[in-house]
Amino acid sequence: MLADATKEELFCLYYKQWISVYKEGAIRAVTMSKYRLTQSWIERLAPDLKVGEISRVMYQKLLNDYAAHHERQTTMDFHHQLKGAILDAVDEGLIDRDPTRKAIIKGKTPRRKKPKYLNQFELHKLLTSLRLGPLLSWDWAILLIAKTGIRFSEAMAVTPDDFDFPRQTLSIDKTWNYKEQGGFTPTKNRSSVRKIQMDWQLIIQFSELVKDIPRNEPIFATKRVFNSTANHCLARRCAEAGVPVITIHGLRHTHASLLLFAGVSIASVARRLGHASMTTTQKTYLHIIQELENQDVDLVMRSLSGLM
Repeated sequence: MLADATKEELFCLYYKQWISVYKEGAIRAVTMSKYRLTQSWIERLAPDLKVGEISRVMYQKLLNDYAAHHERQTTMDFHHQLKGAILDAVDEGLIDRDPTRKAIIKGKTPRRKKPKYLNQFELHKLLTSLRLGPLLSWDWAILLIAKTGIRFSEAMAVTPDDFDFPRQTLSIDKTWNYKEQGGFTPTKNRSSVRKIQMDWQLIIQFSELVKDIPRNEPIFATKRVFNSTANHCLARRCAEAGVPVITIHGLRHTHASLLLFAGVSIASVARRLGHASMTTTQKTYLHIIQELENQDVDLVMRSLSGLM
């Protein structure tokens, strides 16, 4: 048990017990799997490392060994997941002082990033290339995500009851557990529970599509669904439209980007996306916000120069 741990205990075993005590049942399954992955990397990189042997040099070596296989951001996540367990070991007197202090985060050179979002012209070309037949399909899911900015897991959980056609809204209050065996699960956070305004064309289209589907059953996840399947379909449509290939999550980025470029406030975009705070929106779309600020500066200068 964790309470009986000593300085001589293997760190990989200590970390495994720490996860069981502090994380199991307290975090989402997808987050738990990341901690399990970190545990497997400790077993691989430092199978014989004892808790009491973790010094700043030893900890830095562990980070460096991990960074040799991963990019800097992934190494940063690895560091954060280890740090909680190590600080608890310091508090228990198993480690003399905090070995994570002033740790240097390294990593492999990032791979060339694929485009994350489309511009308005490219999105228009993509949407006009969709094969929108009389039955619900991945093409309809692509359209819904592009026009609402909802997450893939949220889209897979949409039921006919979630549409309020007279008010032209879509309620998001659950997700679909597509990474496991399906089923409804809670949203990512409380802020993710929201009502999204939809355009009249989308309302008319979906009112017809869902009219014969049971009211509380998902309209897309009628069988086991995979994010990769949706991405493959989107990639084909992007290629057919002659636009950069993006992912399903890239449709969410596209939606937010177009709203920001259209002058919609960061607060409104954050609410529509279901972000926990505007800070998340600002960090995610910093490059767009900076571009808009540069445009604002030009506008201010033109306005001032016209005063004389």
